[in-house]
Amino acid sequence: MFRSLITLATALLMTLPTLAAGLQHVEPPHWWTGMRDTSLQLMLHGPGIADATPQLAPYPGVTLKGSHRADSPNYLFVDLDIGPNAAPGDLTLTLADTTLRYPLRPRAPGSAERQGFGSKDAIYLVVPDRFAQGAALGNAGMKEGVHRADPNGRHGGDLAGLRQHLGYIAGLGFTQVWPTPLVENNSAQYSYHGYAATDFYRIDPRFGSNADFGSLVTEARAHGLGVIQDVVLNHIGAGHWWMADLPARDWLNHGPEGHYQETHHARMTLQDPYAAPSDRQRFTDGWFVPGMPDLNQRRPELATYLTQMTLWWIETYSLSGLRTDTYSYSDRDFLTRWSARVMQEYPRLNIVGEEWSPYPAVVSYWQRGKHNHDGYVSYAPSMMDFPMNGALLGGLTEADGAYTGLQRLYEGLAHDFVYPDAGNLVLFDGNHDTPRLFPLLKHDVGLTKLALAYLATTRRIPQLFYGTELLMDSPTERDDGRVRADMPGGWPGDPVNAFTGEGLSEQQRDMLDWTRRLFSWRKTATAIHDGALMQYAPMDGVYVFFRYDSERTVMVALNKNDKPVELVLSRFGERLTGQRSATDVMSGRRLALGERVTLPARSPLILELKR
Repeated sequence: MFRSLITLATALLMTLPTLAAGLQHVEPPHWWTGMRDTSLQLMLHGPGIADATPQLAPYPGVTLKGSHRADSPNYLFVDLDIGPNAAPGDLTLTLADTTLRYPLRPRAPGSAERQGFGSKDAIYLVVPDRFAQGAALGNAGMKEGVHRADPNGRHGGDLAGLRQHLGYIAGLGFTQVWPTPLVENNSAQYSYHGYAATDFYRIDPRFGSNADFGSLVTEARAHGLGVIQDVVLNHIGAGHWWMADLPARDWLNHGPEGHYQETHHARMTLQDPYAAPSDRQRFTDGWFVPGMPDLNQRRPELATYLTQMTLWWIETYSLSGLRTDTYSYSDRDFLTRWSARVMQEYPRLNIVGEEWSPYPAVVSYWQRGKHNHDGYVSYAPSMMDFPMNGALLGGLTEADGAYTGLQRLYEGLAHDFVYPDAGNLVLFDGNHDTPRLFPLLKHDVGLTKLALAYLATTRRIPQLFYGTELLMDSPTERDDGRVRADMPGGWPGDPVNAFTGEGLSEQQRDMLDWTRRLFSWRKTATAIHDGALMQYAPMDGVYVFFRYDSERTVMVALNKNDKPVELVLSRFGERLTGQRSATDVMSGRRLALGERVTLPARSPLILELKR
């Protein structure tokens, strides 16, 4: 059913309305019948269009509710109701001497019931510009061209390159791929990362076309991979086409020029009962940098625009989920309505928000089902687990103490009581904004394996940053250009090639094979997907926990010591009673479970037991 959904979506990629004379933008470019919320607001942009009075040619099931302008004379907002009995076809809107034929499409079978990513999945994060080049598109008429020697420039990775290596990602055992934003970022510099949109409805032509993105999703699905889209609701790029002619004076926070105020990133002001209102406003309304204007989602038309834009990408390209950038920086009330609308249309989809805080109480505030002290309600099912990421790094690098070292992992999970659904959080080794895992773990392969073993087996959705499986390096302080280094083998002539294995060191080969075995096993490990968790307080540099369901038990023992440890098994009788043997997941060997088991130095031991 889902494959036919994708095929239909791909066939509709080019069904954008033909712009009538005088119209420069019609957004959303098309819509659907059968949506659960029947409202649709079109943003029309063209010289003097605000003075037009639209007329809708009779169309069964569709009603023209009205229209209005904002401050600019060049925008008109047209409100339609696409009733449940409306059939697919082309609406005809007449505006003075302009006639617009607007496409209404059928929803693909099963679209509303699509299953989003969840605990059965493992996510692979890529920065497309830095992953692989397949088409050598150059600057494609955009302001910034390719300068691969510049760590902060565009390097030329594209959708064709990503498509060529989907088999590599799936072969590692991953089931979801999350590319950083792909929409147009037509800036003179730093355009490669994608977080400063200049057109919300267009794939950046240096990556490829909208049709290429549809082909990527289709081919990913054939490899058993879902695609998660990175959505930015908080801000745009200074080169966005709105900036030459803002629809309304309050479209941006602090105005387009002369009133710039940078956010101070004081995210706790939103939960702080003692926070000054001016501090709260500066956090949400302040800009990141002058090149990223901050959007005012309190403006109703903008809130509707961002919501419909999100739904358009999900429905058009059959996405399996959303990652939402800088989540808490957007207006809180808007986020409630936005997340509710997305989940109304796709009740089984998943949305993971970015809230970069080390405190579980702050992160849990934004998760669906949380009963907050101030009554705030969110409908986002998941959040990025920054607290546990910090606990993982500290747990493996600090000396063990009452509140340090492995105790951080134990107490981190013990705080799961603050989350309405801790198992739906996304735990990551690192991302495009953090130093890479291997250098943070002091270039210690053993500690890196411990980290990935924990990532793959604890009660979370795991996410790996591309290249971790190759022990890719970076500075230990923030350095975005070098953290987002090129994937070896992604460009013709690369002397080292991750995809073929050519030029890899013995250490890299071992890590790559080890990662592949771990995540390939996880794909069928039902006790890891949905099982319960029982953990034992760390002792003597060893941390042990169990994942279990009615059929299987998985024992995970993390030995941080630089020498082997004889682990006495009687301590774990609640979970091991009656068990005489187990399978070592990583080696495939059967082990007898006597009084003790040997834990190799600086290594995880993952044992699978069947009832």
